[in-house]
Amino acid sequence: MSFDTSTLYLFATMVAGMLGAMLMLFGRQENIPALKWWGTAYLLGAGSVAIWTLGGSSLGVHIVLGLNAVGFAACGLVWNAARIFHGRKPNLAGLVLGPIVWVATMTMVESPAMRMTIGAGIVAVYAALTATELFSERRRAMQKRWLAIAVPVLHGGALMLPILVGDLLRPHDANFVSSFWVTLFSIELVLYAIGTVFVIFMMVSDRAVAVHKTAASIDPLSGMLNRRGFTEACTRVIEREANAGRPVTVMIFDIDHFKSINDRFGHPAGDEVLKLFSAVVVNNLRISDLSGRIGGEEFAALLPCSLEEGVLVAERVREAFECSNITCEEGAVDTTVSIGVAGGPAGTELEVLLASADTALYQAKRGGRNRVEAAEELPLSLENWRRKTAGLPATARQKPTPVRA
Repeated sequence: MSFDTSTLYLFATMVAGMLGAMLMLFGRQENIPALKWWGTAYLLGAGSVAIWTLGGSSLGVHIVLGLNAVGFAACGLVWNAARIFHGRKPNLAGLVLGPIVWVATMTMVESPAMRMTIGAGIVAVYAALTATELFSERRRAMQKRWLAIAVPVLHGGALMLPILVGDLLRPHDANFVSSFWVTLFSIELVLYAIGTVFVIFMMVSDRAVAVHKTAASIDPLSGMLNRRGFTEACTRVIEREANAGRPVTVMIFDIDHFKSINDRFGHPAGDEVLKLFSAVVVNNLRISDLSGRIGGEEFAALLPCSLEEGVLVAERVREAFECSNITCEEGAVDTTVSIGVAGGPAGTELEVLLASADTALYQAKRGGRNRVEAAEELPLSLENWRRKTAGLPATARQKPTPVRA
């Protein structure tokens, strides 16, 4: 069974052109710049191959040279689209380097075989760069990234394979070898175009899911984790620290007299106080610590450290917020916060730590506010943990004193 290579190439360009138009349209509708770059690459590549296929030998040398340069630029656009999709700036120098190398090759190299080798090498390099860009995206699990990496790698390999092993396949029948690889590559071009678009929409879908998941876990006013997001993140950290045998500390912050701030200065001023406090908390915690807004004027944080270290951090937050010096037209705004701190050994449940920290918080409020109080009583799980490590039998265990509500 024989295939007409011109028909195959025209079919490939039609597929690529339709996919490119679809990417451009979707990119404009959803305002995704990377899709516009991918769509432009498809349209340029399809257009250059279609003109070259239809024109054939009637095209001048300079026109063929220009069409080939456009095709290489399209490969560079695909690479840059991957960069843009992952939040990196486009590499314009790398985009034009491939076409420049090709023009220089056509000017200085006489051997057709060497020209074909260099041309295939340029496309293979762009494919490798695209695969590298996708591989460096660490936000996705490896099992979800392998397809995005495999498609450009296989495309580059399909280009280089006939050059690397061409001499081993029927060296005395050059026409058969040439026809065989041209047919194979035209089929591969269709599969690559379809496969790449599938990968693109897979990545767009994953990104949309991640964005919605993040939005559901973030408090829109403060930009911190909300109660749901804070709880989920803390659960993961507590499990990680438990496996390493390290303690954790939880603190609860409650802005003092926040209702009076709203009543006296208005809700916009109250919102500014909330945003200011969230910034104070984030700036005084480490990057490994977690913080979130779990109520109206209530915030919480989880630190992988001992209770003593947590108290020092809480005192630093309290002092920083007290020194904020916010003033409105109505006068100065008192910015003080009461903080309750509770710690526990590896594996202490978040609910237990929060309950204990909440008890300490109310002690701070009863003690005059604008102060840090550490939990006096150990969490229930800490009592159980100490009894277990002491090797006491179950019948000898006394009922632990419950945490005060």
